[in-house]
Amino acid sequence: MLRVALIGLGSMGRNHYRVLKSLPNVEVVALCDVVKNGDFSEPFYNSVDTLLEEAEFDAALIVVPTFLHKEVALKCLGKGKDVFIEKPVASNCEEGQEILDKATSVGAKVCVGYIERFNPVVEALKAELEEKEIYSIGITRVGPFPPRIADVGILTDLAVHDIDLIRFITGQEIRQTAIFKSQKIHNHHEDNAILSFKLENEVVASITTNWLTPFRKRTIEVATKEAYYEADLMEQTLVEYSAYQKNFSYVIRKCVVKKEEPLVRELRAFVDFVKTGKENGLSTVKDSMITLRISSGEGV
Repeated sequence: MLRVALIGLGSMGRNHYRVLKSLPNVEVVALCDVVKNGDFSEPFYNSVDTLLEEAEFDAALIVVPTFLHKEVALKCLGKGKDVFIEKPVASNCEEGQEILDKATSVGAKVCVGYIERFNPVVEALKAELEEKEIYSIGITRVGPFPPRIADVGILTDLAVHDIDLIRFITGQEIRQTAIFKSQKIHNHHEDNAILSFKLENEVVASITTNWLTPFRKRTIEVATKEAYYEADLMEQTLVEYSAYQKNFSYVIRKCVVKKEEPLVRELRAFVDFVKTGKENGLSTVKDSMITLRISSGEGV
């Protein structure tokens, strides 16, 4: 039985709580947030320091605002706890490196929660792309402005998902970047961006993301030598277009996708990671630092 402590019970933290409670061989033994906003049967702490002094657990899930990631992670790692940190790993690469150095020094396992890696349609798309020559990949992630997001802009909140997905899906590193952004409705940060990349082997990629669209859209389009793919991350559907003819006809195939909640798959992978050390597709701290470096405009 893996004993876990959940730190942060905002919107995403509550999702983690719901899923953790459903997993076999997992026991939520402690919760922590500055305010107890709800009824919970588990011991509740308002301070991470008190939690670490009084609670007995094996691993911590850190689901607090990004600017607190380093502080909370270092405290947990200082007690030798394995750690799951919601994306991104920290506010910047320097803080990420501190977390990585601490984890290495104490021999603790740490990973970063990029949930889209565990979307079943992403898994199906990766399988379809095996042994195929990729020409381009384009990702769209747009929707209305979420008032809960106040401490970061759209690049850190949303684009990091898709920078990570580009590397994860293609298995290739980003070599050139160009980021165009603007601030339209957010009080302090960018809320509209287009990102362009050139990867290894002449693969080109793009991300369109904003908080200006009245509806949510999450799609991936991949062009290969053999076929063209459209993936819908929300509907978890994948369509292949192939066998092109001179008369502009083509064959459409709906690929098989076994639908499941991505967070369930991600937390199962984390539990197995703690037990076996196998990363199981989880993002490493180094992965997240690469993504942070690119999203911040520092380049590659």
